[in-house]
Amino acid sequence: MSNSRNGGATGKFCYGNANSARSRAVLEPSMAPAGNSFIARIAASPARALAAILALHAAVWTALPALLYPNLPLDLIEALLYGREWQLGYDKLPPLPWWLVDIVYRTIGHDFGYYLLAQVAVVAALAVVFAMARPLTGPLGALLAVLIVDGLHYLNYTAAKFNHDVIQLPFWALAGFAFHRALRGGAPRGGALKSGALRYWLLLGLSIGISLWAKYFVVVLAVPLALFTLLDRDARRAWATPGPYIAMAAALIAMAPHLVWLVKNDFLPFAYAEHRALPSRGMIDHVWHPLQFTISQIGFLIPSLLIALPLFWPRRANEAPVAVRADAFDRRIVALLAFGPVATVLALSAISGRGTVAMWGYPLWMYLGVWIVLAARRAVDERRLARAFVTWAVVLSCLAAAFVVNYAVLPARDHRYRAVFYPGEMLADELSMRYRAITGQPIAYVIGTMWDGGNVAHYARSHPRVLIDGSAARAPWIDLDDLRARGALVLWTDSDPAVMPVQYRSIAADAAIQPPFELKALRGDHVTTVGWAILQPKRSFAQIGQKPPPRPSPFQGEGIGSARCGSSATMRPSSSSTWRSMRAARPRSCVTATTVFPYLSTSSRSTSNTWPLALESSEPVGSSARISGGSLASARATATRWRWPPES
Repeated sequence: MSNSRNGGATGKFCYGNANSARSRAVLEPSMAPAGNSFIARIAASPARALAAILALHAAVWTALPALLYPNLPLDLIEALLYGREWQLGYDKLPPLPWWLVDIVYRTIGHDFGYYLLAQVAVVAALAVVFAMARPLTGPLGALLAVLIVDGLHYLNYTAAKFNHDVIQLPFWALAGFAFHRALRGGAPRGGALKSGALRYWLLLGLSIGISLWAKYFVVVLAVPLALFTLLDRDARRAWATPGPYIAMAAALIAMAPHLVWLVKNDFLPFAYAEHRALPSRGMIDHVWHPLQFTISQIGFLIPSLLIALPLFWPRRANEAPVAVRADAFDRRIVALLAFGPVATVLALSAISGRGTVAMWGYPLWMYLGVWIVLAARRAVDERRLARAFVTWAVVLSCLAAAFVVNYAVLPARDHRYRAVFYPGEMLADELSMRYRAITGQPIAYVIGTMWDGGNVAHYARSHPRVLIDGSAARAPWIDLDDLRARGALVLWTDSDPAVMPVQYRSIAADAAIQPPFELKALRGDHVTTVGWAILQPKRSFAQIGQKPPPRPSPFQGEGIGSARCGSSATMRPSSSSTWRSMRAARPRSCVTATTVFPYLSTSSRSTSNTWPLALESSEPVGSSARISGGSLASARATATRWRWPPES
């Protein structure tokens, strides 16, 4: 194995004049496999090792949530709810990740596909980092840079849940790659800017433009890149070429449809961003909020810094720093990519005093590993590579073990609420059965929160559409006339199940409240109390049979609540059943509900009207449930009788 201090860099990977007597030494020795050791094989073929490492990463973080999440997490329920509508914009965030989730739903149709999608984004980002670093650090240095950044909590534990933070990663990495190549003339060689760089300026513009469709946070990347081209003495030369103008044009063209949507909708999603960032409470927050974010990021960086530690410790006696392939301009570019975005976040927080969110750190550190390898200026030999690799493997194992403990062990011991244990499928099945028993139709619409309604929309066989929070403003794609014609299920789980939430009454004033029931979490001891009501479909529509509204193609674009609910005086019910709530002893109210069925829907049923015991229900059985028959021609109806004080 030859020593790098005795050899020069080859022209293939070197910046500057490879024929110069002052050609730079490489960061790693010229390693040939000196045996059959595992590390020697990695050193002999870093690209193959990278492929194996990324495959392992993807396999671990696809399998763990697929095995341990019995219910889809909040971000994916939200993505499925929004993505199916294929809008150019939504009230919270840009649409790209939600479109991608809907594509996976349509093509794969299994929950593991969403977890795999997240890992595709992570692996793609790491592969781009390797490609960017390789001509600067050599293949082994680039591999080590990837191992360092892969130690981030963001790319492992939390990336299991595909969301806007995760989909940013490949586009940020691609923007950094393109920015470096564009400024260096389009090829891994030094010298003046070349026409070949124009394709990288185009790639840079597209990366920034598409990133806007992923998350508006891309502004903290675009701003330092633009400032660098204006302030750096070497980067300024680019403005004498068409490159930066091509990049700006490409970015604007890529952003244009969504920018138009933002203008037409008064920049609606920015209200969500405003809500997420805590307001300033005074001068102290101009210092405390940036400091708080810095502390959180240092905590997240600890595993990555441990992986990088072999480059610095233990120090070898008489070891001089090696020359690097990157020149001063390269190092300035890498430093910008590593620290420019986070510096922008801190500056904005210091100026505004607004709070930050720790999860904003997802894409900020993509090029930290490259900067560390260049700054260390140490030869990446087998010994250092082995220590870094073992540390990376320990970090990966610890994060995976923590994931398993949190979702497989702790739920039996602690009492924390975990959304992935929500009984979404049981909720959807139970409500679908009860709704069909009362109306004779599948659920076409749900009026409820994104979480409750989204679970029913995903897990129910009819896949109903959701009027989020009962607000037409939050779901403008819902045709309210069609909703009233088809009927809807009103659902709530965060308030008194006997009282319809106020926000739903303007759209579902005539909905009849049904007896509540309880569902136990899939793991742990949390219990969800389900309040629900039925907004009956119009009679003319119900007579011809109801079909759930179809999934739209891409880019298609005042009563006082249930106090008015009651049975019609002119209706002769065809069959009816009555439940008395087991929650009748509650101090505020109790509900006795009478539900009316068409005769055919009960003719083949047992005379017992007890619901299946597939879940824990709060409804009584035995003598408290009764059923009676009626004529076929009678209409369906639902009556809710309020009593105060509660019956003893």
